[in-house]
Formats: sequence, C-alpha cells, structure tokens
Amino acid sequence: MALDTRRALVQLLAGPSLDGRRHPKLWPILVRDEAVIRRRLAELFLELVIDRDVQVAFTRQADTGDLEVPLLLRRAQLTFIDSVLLLHLRQRLTQADSQGDRAVVSTDEITEFLSLYERAANTDRAGFVKRVHASIEKIKKHSILQKIRSSEDRFEISPTLKLLFSAEEIQALTHLYQRMAAGETPAQLAQTDADEEADQ
Repeated sequence: MALDTRRALVQLLAGPSLDGRRHPKLWPILVRDEAVIRRRLAELFLELVIDRDVQVAFTRQADTGDLEVPLLLRRAQLTFIDSVLLLHLRQRLTQADSQGDRAVVSTDEITEFLSLYERAANTDRAGFVKRVHASIEKIKKHSILQKIRSSEDRFEISPTLKLLFSAEEIQALTHLYQRMAAGETPAQLAQTDADEEADQ
C-alpha cells in the first residue's frame, strides 16, 4: 500500500472522520484508493462510510451477524442532553443545507435550546449549564462541532453528522424528546406507544 494511502487509512482509523475540507490532501487519495482502503478496513471488521457530495468519510463496525469479532472502535455513551444536542445539531445542519449556508451555532443558542428539556423542578440552573457545556465539549471532542477560528463561542457543525442519523431516526427521536419535554413520564410514553401499535 502506498504511503499516502496508508496516511488516509490511519486518519480513518484515528477518527473520527476524514473531511475533505480539513484534510484536503488526504481526500483525493481516499477517493482514488477507496477499494484498497475498503478491503483493508474489512480485514479489521470495519466498514467505510463515505459521502462524496459533502466530502466526508468515517469507519464503523461492520455488521458480522452472529459472528463474535473483536471491536476496534469504542462507542461513546450519550447522556440525554448529549442525544438532544445531537438531534438539534442534525436539524440545524439540514436547515443550513437547504439554504446553502454553513451550519453555525453558538454556545448561547445551544444552551437556550436545551433549556426546553431542563426539568421544571430543577433548582440548580448552574448545574444544568455545566452539564450543557460538558455535552458541548464531548461533541467537540468527536469533531462534530468545530470551533470557528475568529470566535470564542461559535462552532460549525460537521457534515459527518448527516451520515450518523437517518431522517426517520431524527423524526422519531425528536417526537419522543418533545413528548418528554412536555412532561410525559417513561410509563406514559410506553403506554402511548403500546396504544398506537394496537390501533394499527
């Protein structure tokens, strides 16, 4: 395998993604040697996910069925706040794409949006804000939010996020979280879902 191809492979393995804007020298190598890189990743039980339109690629565990294989990639545990934040960012990315704009968010905007999901009985506003900032840091660490150089608290949303959630998953999770924000308990959510299934 050529040296530049190995560099592209290492970037994919190091993660979280290979982005044509952030890795302009590696992107054409990935496109050129996609078949070779796919084979090498498959040997490691990994799958290459690539979107040529937005010039983003990343790896994920391959579906091996019942075959037990070692896991090379670690999964990040998400809190409720992390999940809601990711959904919000995914929706913002969709809006920006439809208008031909860059998807940019600020810390204040994120905090304001997530406050919709703060429990009404919560008396520890500072603790909630601290959890929001921790969530932002976690998402930044995975390169889904990328700091804008000229700004202290504004971030661009990585197009990689489009590949992580389908439109159907976003709609289902958004609906669920909106119901939770409206005060429905897990028991009420389960009962409503059971009633809806019975009606079908």
